[in-house]
Amino acid sequence: MNKSVSRREFLKTSGGVALFIGVSGILPQMISCKSKKEVQGIIQKHPLTAWVQLTDDGRVIIYNPAAELGQGSMTSLPAIFAEEMDADWSTVSVEFSPQVSAIYGSDKWSPNNKVMLTAGSRITYGYYSIMRQAGAQARYILMHSAAELWKTPLEGLSTANGRIMDNQAGRSISYGELVPHLTMPDKLPEFSEPDFKDPKNYRFIGIDQPRVDIPEKVKGTTRFAIDIKLPEMLFGVLERGKVHGASPKLNNESEILALEGVLKLVRFDYAIGIITETIEQALAAKKLLDITWSEAPSNGFNSQECFKKYGEIAADKSAGKVIVSEGDISIAIKSADKKFTIDFKNDYVYHAQMEPLNAVVQVGKDGNSAEVWVGSQQGFDSKLGIPKYLGIPEENVKINLQYLGGGFGRRSMTDFVLEGTGLAREVAPRPVKLIWTREDDVRYGAYRPLTLQRLIAATDSQGNITGFSHCVVGDGGNLVASGIQIDYYDIPNKFAEWREVSEGIRLKHWRSVGHGPNKFAIECMIDEIATYFRKDPADFRKKLLAKSPRALATLEKAIEMSDWGSETDANRAKGIAFLERSGTLSTGVCEISVNRTTGKINVHKFWSASDAGIVIQPDNVKAQMEGGILMGISSVLKEQLTIVNGQIQQSNFNDYEILRMADIPDSIETEIIESRETPRGVGESGTPLVACAIANAFLKLTGKPLRHLPFTQERVLKVLNT
Repeated sequence: MNKSVSRREFLKTSGGVALFIGVSGILPQMISCKSKKEVQGIIQKHPLTAWVQLTDDGRVIIYNPAAELGQGSMTSLPAIFAEEMDADWSTVSVEFSPQVSAIYGSDKWSPNNKVMLTAGSRITYGYYSIMRQAGAQARYILMHSAAELWKTPLEGLSTANGRIMDNQAGRSISYGELVPHLTMPDKLPEFSEPDFKDPKNYRFIGIDQPRVDIPEKVKGTTRFAIDIKLPEMLFGVLERGKVHGASPKLNNESEILALEGVLKLVRFDYAIGIITETIEQALAAKKLLDITWSEAPSNGFNSQECFKKYGEIAADKSAGKVIVSEGDISIAIKSADKKFTIDFKNDYVYHAQMEPLNAVVQVGKDGNSAEVWVGSQQGFDSKLGIPKYLGIPEENVKINLQYLGGGFGRRSMTDFVLEGTGLAREVAPRPVKLIWTREDDVRYGAYRPLTLQRLIAATDSQGNITGFSHCVVGDGGNLVASGIQIDYYDIPNKFAEWREVSEGIRLKHWRSVGHGPNKFAIECMIDEIATYFRKDPADFRKKLLAKSPRALATLEKAIEMSDWGSETDANRAKGIAFLERSGTLSTGVCEISVNRTTGKINVHKFWSASDAGIVIQPDNVKAQMEGGILMGISSVLKEQLTIVNGQIQQSNFNDYEILRMADIPDSIETEIIESRETPRGVGESGTPLVACAIANAFLKLTGKPLRHLPFTQERVLKVLNT
């Protein structure tokens, strides 16, 4: 940066200009740049935020700070920026921003810490204000430059579709034509709500735009991390054993090192790593490892035999960690005309992302630098833990974010990246591609936790709920406690707590986190109470949601969409459920039938209505809801991990079943309710609707409750025959 150059002067280059919008009181600058590498180098050296690069041939490159794992962030976030910039979308291209959280992070995860983390359905919500502000400031710089060029007041200018107009003088100029004449104002304004574009003039927000990542994905040319090939690249795999946390003792090291292509064996606390010339050599050597494994905390644990112990923990009079406490639940239960006490259960669930976990890592010859190519959901450390792992400065680590072939929370972990780093350090400076096999990930993955939930509800003689108590027993803190709140239901006395029990099993956020099991328990309890008092479940919820108009609107819309209460086939029934996830309010209705001979549940139709605030890309929101619903059906009817003596019993998709095309609903209909609230997250809203809606439909159809996820055919038959 040339400090002697006035802000009112411009820097011209055939490569274009990057607009660096100042943060934390730092005045804005324009920096000429000829390459993306140069942009990244400048960004790392100066505390400035760069969101857009303009070129004099009219191209507009917008930087996307979020991971793209199929949810559409590569389009939705740039669309917010382009809206306020008033760009011509046909000239826009999108690139991943550098992974530098201090510059590109959002404070929506932590008010005092900027984070780059694509999880929790917080991307649109987290970057909405940031992208609007940056886009509006970029537009202001362009208008200021045109005013300086034409020697006319800025107030007399307007913009539209990538052009600046001076209607009084009858002239206009494109953003590209203006590049050689760009100048910086002495002071860049901070914009507030009245300054932003009027929604009636939106061209991108709320209007479907073609997703920028789709054409290459359709053609098969999209480059995921697993597609990366570097000169002299080696391959690595790890044998992690069958029991989480067990330590290895290798008994045949010399034999393995003598195998063709084996270059190095690397010991980890929980695994043996192998580095070879080819992936085939690595996998072949892995099969020949002779390892003695130590004891581990999960030894002796049986996942289908633990619920009795968990029930005893729920019944213990000692208190757990209180999550919700409103009113006096003890008095409500003691004075209840009717008390309901029901246990709900759920097994472990695996993420089952399509692309196997992998990372390519190259450590510098001196060990003081590293470069990584990875499909990551990022994390609270935008350098993915590598600086601490290697003991090197953050600025010496470069993360090249790639497209992800699915994540669902699993790729917000950094274990596989650090494993790749550990291998690459041993053979530096040659790069290493670490690959987890499907069997690795099923058996040594990190799962949605198993839990038992004890719900106690108090009612008066008319069936009105006067108290609601929810105790969840399981491991993982927020992994099991999220979604336990019932803020939108008008119940005077509420109590919820978490009681910890750890079995030594690796755990991680799974799409919708604790909302899946918790909303399943809550919504099923609501239906069981309504059924006991012979009340329609939809009408029962209408009364509970009477003081929450936005939530009630989703319920009423779903009732309308599904033609609730109009079943004409005695072999089918509809179930309903309401929930909030990531600020999005959703109601779902499903129609099912049950084969009473095989125990198979068939979901024929699913309807959902949601209020997600301002919607950036309507079609993409619907796609997110549809995908979430399908993933929910898969996990509810098919997916089950079981553990015997600490060992995962499943290994691949042959015994960890996922939903097949033949089992998807005949139709999934989604409606998005118009809203002017701040955009909220939708990626996880559809998934937790499914379990409770299916179980409630089953209750209506058969008169019997389903209380243990997943609803395998064996479990369904057992319930039907009880």
